[in-house]
Amino acid sequence: MKSLALPKSMLLTKSWQYRNVYSQGQRVRGKEFSLICLPNSAGHNRLGVSVHGVKLAVRRNRIKRIVREFFRQNREVITPASDVVFAVRSGFAYATPQEISLAVRKLLEDQAGRRIRG
Repeated sequence: MKSLALPKSMLLTKSWQYRNVYSQGQRVRGKEFSLICLPNSAGHNRLGVSVHGVKLAVRRNRIKRIVREFFRQNREVITPASDVVFAVRSGFAYATPQEISLAVRKLLEDQAGRRIRG
């Protein structure tokens, strides 16, 4: 049976990992969040969540829980295997992992369309 948990090995936990992704990764900007992706050699995607401009810890932590749940359900949304930092800005209004999934897929499709046309 496939495990439904999100193991620690699928999360970015060290500050140097975040710095590495921020400095060398490719950024895809959305209205309320950005995805910064850097291919890795781990063989699977790893997630980091960065929340900016949200003052209340309760809201910051809720956003992080929702993003982690989205990632747990959609581990292979980004290929090839990459370190992904999900950078959230203050206007973030998605309340469920499904809403985030739609927004991320739309953002990635728009980015792919820009690359093909541009």
